[in-house]
Amino acid sequence: MSTEHRFDTHVVHAGQAPDETTGAVIPPVHFSTTYAQDGIGGLRAGYEYARAGNPTRTALETQLAAIEGGARALSFASGLAAEDALLRALLQPGDEVLLGNDVYGGTYRLLARVLGPWGVQLRVTDLSDPAAVDAALAERAPKVVWVETPSNPLLRVTDIRSLADRAHAAGAIVVVDNTFASPALQQPIALGADVVVHSTTKYLGGHSDVVGGALVFADAALAEQPQFLQFAAGAVSGPLDAWLTTRGIKTLAVRMERHSSNGQAVAEFLEGHDRVARVYYPGLPSHPGHEIAASQMAGFGGIVSLALADAAAARRFAESTRLFTLAESLGGVESLVNYPDEMTHASVRGTELAVPAEVVRLSVGIEHVDDLLADLDRALKGL
Repeated sequence: MSTEHRFDTHVVHAGQAPDETTGAVIPPVHFSTTYAQDGIGGLRAGYEYARAGNPTRTALETQLAAIEGGARALSFASGLAAEDALLRALLQPGDEVLLGNDVYGGTYRLLARVLGPWGVQLRVTDLSDPAAVDAALAERAPKVVWVETPSNPLLRVTDIRSLADRAHAAGAIVVVDNTFASPALQQPIALGADVVVHSTTKYLGGHSDVVGGALVFADAALAEQPQFLQFAAGAVSGPLDAWLTTRGIKTLAVRMERHSSNGQAVAEFLEGHDRVARVYYPGLPSHPGHEIAASQMAGFGGIVSLALADAAAARRFAESTRLFTLAESLGGVESLVNYPDEMTHASVRGTELAVPAEVVRLSVGIEHVDDLLADLDRALKGL
């Protein structure tokens, strides 16, 4: 795929050359677990066994690298499987991760409860605050700096280029979880990140029908050990999962336009509603990270969080919407409502990453915006 093509072209064509045998415009799904060899060690196109490689997975990885502007990509069975392989590849017992203080609860759980007993050290700070970053890096240099921007679920925005410059000066590897923005809206590698992480279950797949994860590397050499762990431990995406993810990615650019326009409208509506105490959305000028987001993102996405009067009001609201379905996850074409304190972020309750109990997170879908606003207004008026 030519590097001269733009993003909207890459999502459709990267890794998707017509089938050489039949000319099929949509490449076939390769379900075979093993591949015939032309003599011992004579591999056709490098394929020998599906855990090591599969043409459908290769096509997805080619597509992922192209849309994130990376040198190499790996596709995994889930986002956490991707994170686990990356962290075990980069870290040894005694190494430290500097983590943002607003992240997906599963990431914190992986670091604190799975890798922590192995000897990985963890520090938490507000990575959206340059002074806090400088203080943390001066105190002790971590091996990895791990940031979500926009973050989950409070939509904090971090200046990726500034963070990368500071972290690299301290000798750290910079990992950006780009799940909320997607590469349609934000390109962390172009801003200095070393590795980009995705839960492809979310916006990349886009239809709430496939679980997956991905790593994209600025330098192909950095991918070698994670790729070995992927092969040795086996957390690979299956061929149908890879194909479904590829199909979702082909409409990513147009979907993110609608998610972003609907998200902006929802955020503006909520900000003006007398039952809402606060709205978290980087597209609002009132958001403290608005200017940074505008400088490094092509749009502000479809995730909107809001604070209500108290936990009881938040629970009632989350349980009373009709068009917004009460469910975990995000990034699908349908709108979802989530109560983080007891759902996606229950694993960080009682920690410094705990989500305020009055906060509700919305994943704004691609339905007609007037229907979404009517649903939210009815639920709010019922509080």
